[in-house]
Parts: sequence; C-alpha cells; structure tokens
Amino acid sequence: MSKLISILLSGFILMQSFHVVVQDFLQIDEFLEHAQYHKQEYGDNFFVFLSKHYGKLKLEHSKNHQEEQNDHEQLPFQCQGHCSILIGFIPFQTSYHINTLKATKTTKTNFHYLNLYVSLNNKELLHPPRQA
Repeated sequence: MSKLISILLSGFILMQSFHVVVQDFLQIDEFLEHAQYHKQEYGDNFFVFLSKHYGKLKLEHSKNHQEEQNDHEQLPFQCQGHCSILIGFIPFQTSYHINTLKATKTTKTNFHYLNLYVSLNNKELLHPPRQA
C-alpha cells in the first residue's frame, strides 16, 4: 500500500512540474471537438492540428483565424506562465561581536565511586551448559 501511495504521489508531483492541472483533463472533450472541426474544415490531420495550436504554426494560425479565438482559449494545456517569488532576508550587520570565554583550571576533584550492583555470578544461580 505504501508503494502505491508513493507512486501516486510522485506522479502527482511530476504532473505539477509539467503544469498540468485537473482542469486540463476536463477540457479534453473541447480538444477533441476542435480537432474534429479542423479535420472537417481544413482537412488537417492530428499532427498538423497540434502544430497549429501548440507548435510552430500557432502564431500564424491565431493571426489568420481570429474567429476561433474563443475556441482556442478553451483548449487544454494552455499554460499562461508560472510565477514564483523567492524572498530572502539578509541583515545588514557588518560587525559581529564574539564573546570569548576564559577557561579556568580547577585542580580539586570531587569523585567518589561505590559498587551498587551485585553480580549473579558470585551466587552461582546461572550455570553455562557443560560437556558430559
């Protein structure tokens, strides 16, 4: 289940990086209708249609066919651009004051050790297995 979730999440991030949104998938029917219209009116095949709306012939096609402008705006994958803003805050402080610590040497030690545990080995409660 976790593999499925990770695959779906990575696919979602990939789709976002290509600027593909859900609205583009909802406009597929307009895309197919307009492709059918181009096939009937101009005799364009699918690759010429793609070139006229997404490729080299896009500027020429939009100039010559202004009456189809409303249909062209309804086509999917017409990403108008992406704007990202990065704001960084840099303080303009030029002098940094570093406080130095003076190490003091102490010679007096306060250390006392007590053995506060009892070994089970002394009472011989646990014996390792022996060979017969």
